[in-house]
Amino acid sequence: MNRTTLSLIAGTTALAAVTGFAALSAPDAPGTDTAAKAAAQLPVERTSLLCPAPSTSDLAETSYTSFTPVTKGTGSGGKAELRAATEKSADAPADGKEEGTGKDDGKSGKDKPAEPVLTPKEPGKPVTGDSSGGDAPALVGTADGRFAPGWTVQETTEVAAGTGRGLQGVNCTAPDTDFWFPGASTAADRTDYVHLTNPDDSAAVVDIELYGKDGALKSAVGEGITVPPHAGEPVLLSTLTDERQTDLTVHVNVRSGRVGAAVQALDDKLGGDWLAASADPSGSLVLPGIPKDATSVRLVALTPADADADLKVRLASPSGLITPAGHETVHVKGGMTTAVDLGDVTRGEAGSLVLTPTDRSVPVVAALRVVRGKGDKQETAFIPASRPVGTRATSADNSGKDSTLSLTAPNAAATVKVTASAGSEGGTPVSKTYTIKAGTTQDIEPPVPGGLKGTYALTVEPVSGGPVYGARTLAATEGGVPAFTVQTLPDDRGTVAVPEADEDLSVLQK
Repeated sequence: MNRTTLSLIAGTTALAAVTGFAALSAPDAPGTDTAAKAAAQLPVERTSLLCPAPSTSDLAETSYTSFTPVTKGTGSGGKAELRAATEKSADAPADGKEEGTGKDDGKSGKDKPAEPVLTPKEPGKPVTGDSSGGDAPALVGTADGRFAPGWTVQETTEVAAGTGRGLQGVNCTAPDTDFWFPGASTAADRTDYVHLTNPDDSAAVVDIELYGKDGALKSAVGEGITVPPHAGEPVLLSTLTDERQTDLTVHVNVRSGRVGAAVQALDDKLGGDWLAASADPSGSLVLPGIPKDATSVRLVALTPADADADLKVRLASPSGLITPAGHETVHVKGGMTTAVDLGDVTRGEAGSLVLTPTDRSVPVVAALRVVRGKGDKQETAFIPASRPVGTRATSADNSGKDSTLSLTAPNAAATVKVTASAGSEGGTPVSKTYTIKAGTTQDIEPPVPGGLKGTYALTVEPVSGGPVYGARTLAATEGGVPAFTVQTLPDDRGTVAVPEADEDLSVLQK
């Protein structure tokens, strides 16, 4: 994804990014004898999160969990709010134009009241809310002050029957301008939507590109899609192309403004889940947290580059890195989506997929479609390539009995501290330390707060060693169907590096 570009202006400049605010110092002027100090990690001061509309099913039951870890260096003020995005009212013009004028006012109809509202009271303690049915809107949230660093919101939906039945979960995401989703589909048994949510006061303009097995698919309606201010817009993939393809990569590129984006993949027989965006295109990728009882794992990859990519495929198992028999490498043609069935690659053990270049490095995006169960008792989830945990990762909405935390250290051994927060309705935080051997994946039963009541959050903080990647699996067996959903655990962006300087900046104004 694109990142906000930082520039140094004469004097001290305010850094305004979606993840926070910080101060940058100008470089030393010629002839001065001062030197910049080492960059300090400071808490962000403001952040935004966007949650897609959870479901159109009347049987849907959705819960939201909001959590901010306790972070040193924050003040006592601030707040976090999660509100319903603006929706088109029933009596509003369908084309978004003002009545009698023919002029587009930049909005899709009249604003409805912003409900529901989810407002945490203090960092370190989750707060929950819920909704029922298929009318729940997309949500737009902001947090500032002590609530901003590491703010995390989990949206979890249970659908009892019908297309996409099962457990669907997604981490609400920060707005951005570029997203890649390998693993989508326009097959006859799939109903996939790209959900776009605009947090800003002006409309966003978005292009959606589809890449199949033979390259880009022709689409005249995927360009210039307008997402009204403070609104959510679901786009059905099958309306963008006449081609039916089992494996697609979706590229969301924002021309103006910024959006949150996620793909909802619903299958007639295999249930459904949310497909989060892959990590930025890279020559090496880690896809963490494949459930040990997965009965089918399908790798979907694409390189946006013109050159082909050849990747070495390895599984980080509890005993070390192994090469799946018959799937030692995968060849990804430039601009074409490649899919490989890996079967029950984990063979009853915890595992994470590690992709590295066999020769030269070519940027790739990738995701896994994972199936549990057999016959008519199957359920699907998706695992995109993830960024590492970094300084700290946060996972909300854990119950204490149906959560699995999967951690992998693909390069070097690492030690991590895992903290279970207080419960949403009571409980005492608990921390444990774990060592992950080099090249391995370890499934751990997360620590549970003492006297737990309600749900709780987990934070993962590397203590020493190499980079760590993680994922959290939620499971809920219903009617014999092993329903589940997997969320990866990238850095929660709770802090930002801020260089310091002792120099007198007035010399720069002469």
